[in-house]
Amino acid sequence: MKCPLTRKPALQAIDKAIALAGSETKLSRATGYSQPAINKARRKGRVSAELAIAIERALAGAVTRAELRPDLFGGERT
Repeated sequence: MKCPLTRKPALQAIDKAIALAGSETKLSRATGYSQPAINKARRKGRVSAELAIAIERALAGAVTRAELRPDLFGGERT
């Protein structure tokens, strides 16, 4: 069951990451993931833990893993 309280901020974080990168394609190149994987994450409103870390690294922390996956990384300080 999806928790609406954690899904919306995560979706906003994915949109923010795409906007900062310039496009889904640019984010995919920066993270090493395919564009369809980025698009799927956006549509589902959820990213894997690995993709969250890759996005955080690719964007130099502008979007954090905790923003993307608060259920897994919410308490961490990076």
